[in-house]
Amino acid sequence: MTRIIATFTLIICLLPALAQEQDGRAIGNFFKASGTPINPKVQISWNRYNTNEGLYKIYQDFVRAHPNLVTLESIGKSYEDRDLWLLTITNHQNKPHREKPAFWIDGNIHANEIQAAEVALYTAWYLLENYGKNAFITELLNDKVFYILPVMNPDGREYYMNHPNNSSSPRSGTMPLDDDGDGKVGEDGFDDLNGDGHITQMRRRNPYGQWIEDPDDPRRMIRARPGEFGEWDILGWEGIDRDGDGRLNEDRDVGYYDHNRDWGWNWQPDYVQRGSYHYPFSLPETRAVSDFVIAHPNIAGALTHHNTGGMFLRGPGSETDLQYYVSEDIRVYDVLGEKGEKLVPGYRYLIGYRDLYTVLGGQRDWFHLMRGTFTFTIELFSRYFLFNETPQRGFGQGSELFEFDRYLLFEDAFVPWEDFDHPQFGEIQIGGFKKNYIRINPGFLLEQEAHRITAFTLYHAYHTPQLEIVELTHNRIGRGLHDVTAVIANTRLIPTHSGANLKFGIDRPNYIKLEGGNVLAGMIVHDPDLNVVEEQKVNPSVIEVNNISGMSTVKVRWIVEGSRNLSVTVDSAKGGVTRRSL
Repeated sequence: MTRIIATFTLIICLLPALAQEQDGRAIGNFFKASGTPINPKVQISWNRYNTNEGLYKIYQDFVRAHPNLVTLESIGKSYEDRDLWLLTITNHQNKPHREKPAFWIDGNIHANEIQAAEVALYTAWYLLENYGKNAFITELLNDKVFYILPVMNPDGREYYMNHPNNSSSPRSGTMPLDDDGDGKVGEDGFDDLNGDGHITQMRRRNPYGQWIEDPDDPRRMIRARPGEFGEWDILGWEGIDRDGDGRLNEDRDVGYYDHNRDWGWNWQPDYVQRGSYHYPFSLPETRAVSDFVIAHPNIAGALTHHNTGGMFLRGPGSETDLQYYVSEDIRVYDVLGEKGEKLVPGYRYLIGYRDLYTVLGGQRDWFHLMRGTFTFTIELFSRYFLFNETPQRGFGQGSELFEFDRYLLFEDAFVPWEDFDHPQFGEIQIGGFKKNYIRINPGFLLEQEAHRITAFTLYHAYHTPQLEIVELTHNRIGRGLHDVTAVIANTRLIPTHSGANLKFGIDRPNYIKLEGGNVLAGMIVHDPDLNVVEEQKVNPSVIEVNNISGMSTVKVRWIVEGSRNLSVTVDSAKGGVTRRSL
C-alpha cells in the first residue's frame, strides 16, 4: 500500500507546472494569494449561506461568465415543485461530455445540512475560475466532466432557513406525515415560544433535579455529580403539548422521512429502516437523481456531501454487504481515503456500518454496488476545526462549543436563558444554541473547509479512468495482410470496471475498435514475448475488454486486409472515448 501511495503522489508531482496568473505583481488594488483566483468573473462571499434563490442567481452568473465551460439544467422537481438544478462543468468545445469520464457531486440531501450546497458550489466556482489559468485544472476539465447538484432537497433547505428549527431539524423534506400514528398530520410540532426563529431548550428549576449550571460557563447545563441533586430539569426543545397526549413535538409540521434511505440497494421498509418511506425511489428527488445517473454511465466517481463530524465514509453501510466490497476496490478506496485524511486535517477515513452506524437503502451503496461508481459520503465540519485539536470525550464533552462561541463568536451563536410562563410547565426558562451552530460551519471557517474538500474532490476526480492509446503500429505480413497492434493504458488509479461492476455486470465491456480495413481476426495479447493471445472470433473488428485496471495496459492485435486510413477508437462506459489514427 505504501508503494501505491508513493506512486500516485509522484504522478501528481510530475504534472505540468501550474500556469501563472500574472501573480508576480499587484493587479489593480489586489495582490494574488496562492491558490485563489485574484479576479474571478463571479464574485462570491464564502462566509455565508445562500437561499435557493441566491444559489440560482449564482448558477446563472456562472453560465453568463463561462458559457464554454458550464451548462445549467433542471433534472427534476421536488415535492413542492422546485427545480433540481444541475451544473455540467467541462470544456464543452473539445468533445461531448458523455465521451468523458464523469464525476458526480451532490449536497443538501438532508434539509439542515446546508453547508453541503456551499461546498459543492465552491468546487464548481473554483473549477470555472481557474480554467485556462491553472494547468492542472485546465487539463482536468479538458479530460473530465463534473455533474454538480448542490441541492438535492430544496424544499428542506427553504424550510430550515425560513422556519423555526433547531440545528438537527428538519432532516427530511416537507411532505406532511402522521409521525405518531394517531391519524392526524402535523398536529404537534415545534413552538417558537419566544419568537426568535430558533428552537432552543427549555429548563425548569427543581431542587431535586438532575442538572446544574457549569461553574465555568453558566450557559451550559451539565449533569449533577453522582449522589447529589441538581437544580434544574431539562424539558426538551421548545414546544407545547398541543394534542394532550403527554408528549412534545412528536408530530411535526413536516413528516419524518429520509432521502438517504430511499435508494434501491438493500432497501428495507420503515419498520426495519426508519425513514425509508414507501418503496425504493418513492421520493421525487431521489428518483430524479437516479434517473440522471443511470442515463450517464460515464460517472466513475462520486461524492455526496452531508454533515457533521469530519469523515470520509466509504461503504458498506451494512455488514451484510461486506461480501460485495472486494479487495481490489478497497485498495482504491484506501489510497483515496488516506490522501483525504492528509488534505483535510481532523477528518477520518471510515467505513460506514463499522465506524458510524448501519444504513439500509443508502445512496452511497447504491452508487457503488448498482452503478459501479467509487463513492464517498463526506460528513462536513469536524469539531477539530474549533481549536485545531481533537475534542475531549466524557464528562467535559461539548464544552469546546461553548468556549468557541464565547471567544471566537462572542456569544453570537447562543440565545441567553430567559424566563417564560409555559401553559403546561409553568415558570421555565428558554435558551441554548441557535439553529445555525453545532452542525454548520461558522462563517469564517466555511471557505477553508470548502477549499480542502475541493482539493480532495479534484484528487478523486483526477484518478477516474484515463485511457490513452500509447502505441499503435502495423506490420506487413505478406499476401496483402497486415497486423495492427494497439496498446491502451489506463494512467489513473480507478479501473474502468470496479469489482462490483464486474460481479453484477453493470456496464458493458470496453470496446476497442479498428476501422479502415477488412478485419480478418482480432485478439487480446496476453503475453507478447511468448505470443500468447486470446482470439475473439465474433465481430473481430471490435475487441471487448472486460476491464482495464488502474495504472495498467492492455494490448490488442488485428489481422487486416488493406491498411489505408486505419484508426482505433477506445470506447469505455466509465473511461470515456479516445481515438487515434495510424
